[in-house]
Amino acid sequence: MTDSVPTRELVRLQGLQVKVGQLLVKNKLDDLLKDDLNRLYDALELSVAKLDGLNLQGIALNSIDNPETRHDIRNAIGITKGYAELIKDTVESPSASLSNLLDKIMLWSAKTISTLERTSLKQVDISSSSIYSLKPQHQHRGHILILDDEPANRELLSRHIQQLGMKPFACEKAEQAYEVLKKNDIDLILLDLIMPDVSGHQVLADLKASQLWRAIPVIVISGMSDQEEVIRCIQAGAEDYLQKPFNKVLLQARLYAGLDRKSWVDKERHLSNELEKSQRFIKNTFGRYLSTEIVSKLLDKPDGLDMGGQLQTVTILMADIRGFTTISETLPPQKVVKVLNNYLGTMAEVIMAHDGTVDEFIGDAILALFGAPVAKEDDSARAIACALAMQAEMDEINARNVADGLPSIEIGVGINTGEVIAGNIGSKKRAKYGVVGHAVNVTSRIEDQTLAGEILVAKTTLDASMLKLALGRRIKLQPKGVTEIIDVSAVKSIKIVDINKPSQPDTVEIKS
Repeated sequence: MTDSVPTRELVRLQGLQVKVGQLLVKNKLDDLLKDDLNRLYDALELSVAKLDGLNLQGIALNSIDNPETRHDIRNAIGITKGYAELIKDTVESPSASLSNLLDKIMLWSAKTISTLERTSLKQVDISSSSIYSLKPQHQHRGHILILDDEPANRELLSRHIQQLGMKPFACEKAEQAYEVLKKNDIDLILLDLIMPDVSGHQVLADLKASQLWRAIPVIVISGMSDQEEVIRCIQAGAEDYLQKPFNKVLLQARLYAGLDRKSWVDKERHLSNELEKSQRFIKNTFGRYLSTEIVSKLLDKPDGLDMGGQLQTVTILMADIRGFTTISETLPPQKVVKVLNNYLGTMAEVIMAHDGTVDEFIGDAILALFGAPVAKEDDSARAIACALAMQAEMDEINARNVADGLPSIEIGVGINTGEVIAGNIGSKKRAKYGVVGHAVNVTSRIEDQTLAGEILVAKTTLDASMLKLALGRRIKLQPKGVTEIIDVSAVKSIKIVDINKPSQPDTVEIKS
């Protein structure tokens, strides 16, 4: 074919169209073949009209400057070639005349596209798509969305996709495609660029901006052959770019590759969701004892959960109910448990609100840590503030107890700061996070000396906290088995909670 479109080539194309018409008239055909031949006849007529228009304007086929005109020509030829290939692949034992006619149409289409793209055609393998087939390593299944305003293109792509064992969803307009995406699990999208209402570029941008749809692979199938157009689409997020008329084997390869990528994305998303569920479970489980911040840090550093321990300075808080043995002896077991749950549930929330770790519930006693497993500069201050908040909550706890027909209770709280061994204690099969050391024993001795409603704090904690406190009685302890004398003071309130927040009260009084 020369640079222009000679009249004899148009006559030849019209002759091919006439022969298709003769097959329709003279032969008894099954409904499917008759329908496809009618579509091929219409496609040939469209190609004749497009090329005749170029010929009348004196425009050479390989010198078309207007991108949309080139797109329209490729589209018309692609539809012609597509139906010829489709008929040849689907008809069992075609007659010699039909097979020969289809070969001529496919050859003409290949030569015309070659001239349109300013290339010299050395060899045209018109039957390559029939001879070669891509054999996937595994069976591919998927839902394929087709967005193209040309009915013939939608029909051809749908038929090819069905032959590959996949389910097509063909759409003419963008809003139809969005509705399909909302209602179906789409695995891959075939997208045209030139459409009357919303361009393919805009659709691609919308898809990649969506949290729901951005992971769906998009293959652009367009008559636009400019390299800049290809680069633009790939940069916008398209997985691939195929030119019309598309090669069926190449389309199949692109579909398989796109579906494989989508499969890996889905697997990665599933694993990510499972990991998130596992971490949520861990947070919800350990969140009963640790603050959310501490659990998050432990999840970020799982090696912190290894067996063993390390020497570190912590502030230890111990609290228990005064006279609980007498209370438990006078109440039935169910009510004893009710008293404990009212008390321990509230206190656990207060401790965690101050970033403490609930290390143990031993009957009515609570052991809480500040500085393990995560240490902060204000561990001592938070422990004291926590103890004050615990005593402040006792009025509410007792109000619930009275409403439930239970006795009122009072607690004592002891606080001490010192070095301990902190880590996972137990075996590989069963372990708990905890602390051991002399400082723990000292805290227990301090808590034993508290009166009802009192908070006794060791001097080590008071010095480390740097808080301005209203103090009560001061005592010096030398518990049995302890060589040093422990200086302990009763804390009644924090005089100034935060100098940067003058709106807060200067003094927080507690009932003692």
